[in-house]
Parts: sequence; C-alpha cells; structure tokens
Amino acid sequence: MKWLKFFFAWSIWICLPTSLWAENPLRTDTIPASVGLPVTGQNQHPHDRTVNFGVKGGFTASLFLVSDFSINGQNIEQVQNNYKIGYFASVFMRINFERHFIQPEISYSINRCNIIFDKPQAEGVPEEMPLEQASITSSIHSIDIPVIYGYNIIKDGPYSLAIFGGPKIRYIWDRKSDITFENFNLEDMEEELYPINLNLTLGVAITISRIFFDFRYDIGLHNISKKITYTSPELSPSPGEEIPDNEIRFHRRDNVLSFSFGVFF
Repeated sequence: MKWLKFFFAWSIWICLPTSLWAENPLRTDTIPASVGLPVTGQNQHPHDRTVNFGVKGGFTASLFLVSDFSINGQNIEQVQNNYKIGYFASVFMRINFERHFIQPEISYSINRCNIIFDKPQAEGVPEEMPLEQASITSSIHSIDIPVIYGYNIIKDGPYSLAIFGGPKIRYIWDRKSDITFENFNLEDMEEELYPINLNLTLGVAITISRIFFDFRYDIGLHNISKKITYTSPELSPSPGEEIPDNEIRFHRRDNVLSFSFGVFF
C-alpha cells in the first residue's frame, strides 16, 4: 500500500509540469539570440533592417565666411563672428546594406548669427578718432534636403559608430528670415537672399540601440546674399569716382555646426 501511494505521488509530480508546459509552450521570440535560437523579424535590430525611418532634432551654430564686404566703395577687412544658437527638426529614411547606408532627409532649420565690424571713417575725420561699430544679425529659416552616404566603422550588436558625408540642397525661406542692420545710418535696409543653395555635409554619428547622436558640419559652397537695398542720404563720392557709389556688397557663405538627438522607428 505504501508503494502504491508513493507511485501515485511520483506520477503527479512528473505529469503536472508536463501539462503546464503544454499549456504554455516556450516562446522563442523572448529568448536572446545568444542561446542559438533564430531571431524573429520583430526583434531584429534596426541596423540589420533593410530600411529604417526616424526623426531627430537639435541645435545649430552658424558662421558667416565673408568674402566681399564693402560700403560706399570702401572695403571692410575684419569681421567678428558671434555665434547664436539655432535649432532644427527633421525626418529621414535610412537604406542599409552591410556596413554602408544611404540616408535622405528633410528638415526645417533656423540658423542665427551676428557679425560686428568697424565702419569706414568718412573723409576729413582725424585718424585718432575711435572707429564706430556696426552689426548685421541674421535669423535664416530654411528647408534642407541632404542625401548622405555613411559607413559604420563599428557595428557590433546595438552599437555603431559611423562617418558620413554628402550634398545638401537648401531652400531659404526669405519671407520668414529676418536680417537686422544696426548703426548703418541708412533707412529701409533689406537683404535679398538666393533661395536655392548647395552645401556639403560631413559628420559622425553614434548609435545605441534605437537612439543616436549626430554631429555634423555643413559647408556653404557659394554666396547666399543676392543684394542689399536701402534708402540713403547724400553720400560723398568714392575715391576716384565722380558720382557716389551707393552699393553695399556683402558676399557670404553660411557654414553651420550642428548637434542632434534622434530615434529610429
């Protein structure tokens, strides 16, 4: 009788876990890939997918490289750049193939910068007189479309380190942009910008799972300033000229350093 009770208890102990196993089979999609079971598409890392989508946003700092700046025929030789913080937001698509990727983007940017310079002295003013300063402050709104090629130097599980570069087409929204001229002694000053511009983008990105940090430098490839218009009082003739030279020439390229934080979908 004792053996019968022992056999009955032993049978229940063996059969109960087996029945529970049947009701709750092992889900392979919850087991790490390191145990050797195949990884399903739902758990596939974003780096291993053919196409990723994502969003990002961040901050910018602009630098104006002034190549030709003159007022009333007198050249401005030294210009001081003062960085101002701008910002941007963008969406993108990444096409992956092994360690390489192509990434088209579209973003809305607001880049800000200020330059200060010494105004040319008028004729007859003693040289020992202190120079007056004037400034130009820009807040440029633009829609940017870069297409970059990247290469993952490191690509190990959820981590990667990539370098990238490529062209960027930039549409400057002139009506939204704001350029302020201070201490020019002129009225109704307005700057007209070229709407379509071309830049070169270079950068590096660090990715941890679905989160990434992006550092890049955009190099302006040509002048963005078309002309400056204003109404002016009577001006003295430029040196060697018989009539006043009312033109302000201000040729500049807009270089932008940016930092962004993004997420892959």
